[in-house]
Amino acid sequence: MSAIPAKTKAAPAATTLRRLFLTVFLRGHTSRGLSKETVPRSVGQKLALTLLLYAALSLVALIFIGRPVFALSAYLHAMTFLFLGMFVTVSAGEMLFNKEESDVLMHRPVTSKDLLWAKIGVLTQVSLWIAGAANLAGFFVGVGAEDGGWLFPIVHALSTGVEALLCTGCVVLTYQLCLRWFGRERLENLMTTMQVLVMVAMTVGSQLMSREVATLQAIASADLKVWWMFLVPPAWFAGLDDAVAGSHAPSSAAMGAIGILATGLVLWFAFTKLAESYQTGLQAMSEAPAPRPERPRRLEWLNRLAAGGLVRRALKSPVERAGFILTIAYLLRDRDVKLRVYPGIAPIFAMPAIIMLNGHGGKGLAEFAAFGICFAGVFVALTPTLILDLLSYTQQWRAAEVFQIAPTRGPWALQRGAQLAVIAFPCLPMLAIFGVYVGIAQGPKNLLLLLPGVLSMPPYALMPALVGGAVPLSKPNEEAKSAGRSLKMMGAMLMAFVLAGFGSLAWYTGWFTYFLLAEAAMIALACWFADSVLRQVRWKPLD
Repeated sequence: MSAIPAKTKAAPAATTLRRLFLTVFLRGHTSRGLSKETVPRSVGQKLALTLLLYAALSLVALIFIGRPVFALSAYLHAMTFLFLGMFVTVSAGEMLFNKEESDVLMHRPVTSKDLLWAKIGVLTQVSLWIAGAANLAGFFVGVGAEDGGWLFPIVHALSTGVEALLCTGCVVLTYQLCLRWFGRERLENLMTTMQVLVMVAMTVGSQLMSREVATLQAIASADLKVWWMFLVPPAWFAGLDDAVAGSHAPSSAAMGAIGILATGLVLWFAFTKLAESYQTGLQAMSEAPAPRPERPRRLEWLNRLAAGGLVRRALKSPVERAGFILTIAYLLRDRDVKLRVYPGIAPIFAMPAIIMLNGHGGKGLAEFAAFGICFAGVFVALTPTLILDLLSYTQQWRAAEVFQIAPTRGPWALQRGAQLAVIAFPCLPMLAIFGVYVGIAQGPKNLLLLLPGVLSMPPYALMPALVGGAVPLSKPNEEAKSAGRSLKMMGAMLMAFVLAGFGSLAWYTGWFTYFLLAEAAMIALACWFADSVLRQVRWKPLD
């Protein structure tokens, strides 16, 4: 008689769910274009290029060689807080509230706490990879700090892990509070608003922190700890590093204690006290809303705008005008698109505040302010690149097959309509608001510093179609793409930095007019070349 094999102990539900969501993160939500040989098997393999860029950016920490631990840690945690905030804020909405997965999981014996912890575990794991790469050089610099030692890498790794938990917990807690206070009807719009506010707050906070660390002349840790640093999360974790592996100052210990206490409270509220709100939100998101009474079409003005003189002259083809209308309609109405696009471009909204903090001079326009205005103008001009890339992904990507069924030779007409749509909304309004700020704060003459950005907007709008073949609303929505957005943001900032550097240099040397003429000629040539190439592109065969 053969022996009956012993039953293997089933893995806990939370462990199984975490493996499931990690697998989805690595391969995406769909099998489109999937092959066994090309599927990444680890987070490091999936994000190799992104991690490599963050590791290169970590070399900036070398300027803190020989300085105190608190100064180094404050800079590292400020940058880490920004990078993690960008990733978690943009990714959390897609991972936490996915309508498609509720059809599979809602009827299974899975508690809301296990489901929530599994998703947060994946977000935290990816965040730790990003944080580790962004702090790679800092680990070694801390060993040689003025009051550092070999204990610094260990303590800094632990404090960075706690910081990742705090970033994730804050975003989740924000969603749950919105759901509990405002209900399902307003949740979708509130999620977008809160993501934008969190992203702006993280950007301004991290820049304020790094600016103080870089500019204060009294670099001793005791002098750096001004009162407002006790309110800034990066300072809490810098204090934790300094208290254990640095100066051991009592103020550092107080900051570290605030950070640990705040993280514990956020995690307790988000994953224990309000976990039931998350389950309620999932159920509400999967249910069809109650029918509303008939109301006049709210986007009728959009059809009139597309039929108006300016748009009709710029977009002569009906397909181009249809792409224009479709793009703006999704930017205004679709929850999935709004959750992806607006938090992704939120750091640009923070740019005027950052320039204000760094650029005011007593006599005339400070040199950094001139560079900052030029940089901000170019950065705003890069917005079409970021938006059009984000607009390629949607949960309704299967509906994009209608583009190929329609009698169009290729995607260029739709792409051109989408390009004009993102330039008209929201890029030009953003540039106009920033122009008003610059004109009031710095003087009307300095509005000319925005012209390099205004001129560069058309070629940047062409870049997604030319480089990546981006077609609006045509690719499946994947959380894996979220981490790569930080890489594109860093690349966009580098391009803006270079162009702004040449523009501000021409401003001070008296060659600004010639610089604008040369830029305009190069941009006209680049747009002509891109237009001729993109008109020849044809639709790819359906998978």
